Amino acid sequence: MDFRFDIIINAFPLLIEGAIFTIQITALSVAIGIIIGLFVGVARISKIRIIKWLAAIYVDFLRGTPLLVQIFLIYFALPVLTGIKMNPFVAAIAACSINSGAYVAEIFRAGIQSIDNGQMEAGRSLGLSWFQTMRYIIIPQAFKRVIPPLGNEFIALLKDSSLVSVIGFEELTRRGQLVIARTYASLEIWVCVALIYLIMTLSISRFVAYLERRYQIDDRN
Repeated sequence: MDFRFDIIINAFPLLIEGAIFTIQITALSVAIGIIIGLFVGVARISKIRIIKWLAAIYVDFLRGTPLLVQIFLIYFALPVLTGIKMNPFVAAIAACSINSGAYVAEIFRAGIQSIDNGQMEAGRSLGLSWFQTMRYIIIPQAFKRVIPPLGNEFIALLKDSSLVSVIGFEELTRRGQLVIARTYASLEIWVCVALIYLIMTLSISRFVAYLERRYQIDDRN
């Protein structure tokens, strides 16, 4: 069987456009997820029991249910309750963001707890409040330590974003499906899609490794 490069050449612009949408979904979702995760991660170690419980429920539910089910809940179930039809892009961002937030929360919690307790005591002895100590002393140190796992979360979500194709959003995987429906070239298109995903994940891995080395050098200086 001949490998039809002409189909790949013709479909390549569409696939690259889908890859750009994939990166947009992933970047926005992780950015929002970091904000959510930071607050939830801090709440997970809060001394206030109700806040700690609510944060634990959020993390356990979202980590304990498939992302695909969460996408369906937001895109299909939520409009039933609200009466408002959900845009596929908004639904994709919402589902991926809250899902990422749960994983990022555990990353930040582990990062914060890895900082020596003496750092908090030193901050409090200087007259800083608990919140100020977390903001100016603990979290900046923890953030450097969580760069590798945050990079892994970005890569995982980049691949998991292919699930939003089930609600019709035309990211990379969906674009591949549409091209195959028109050309019947399953082998060529899926190989091309896989290579594009591989290039994106390897690029992110290299960038995360660069950030890790940079912050290690800054710490030594």
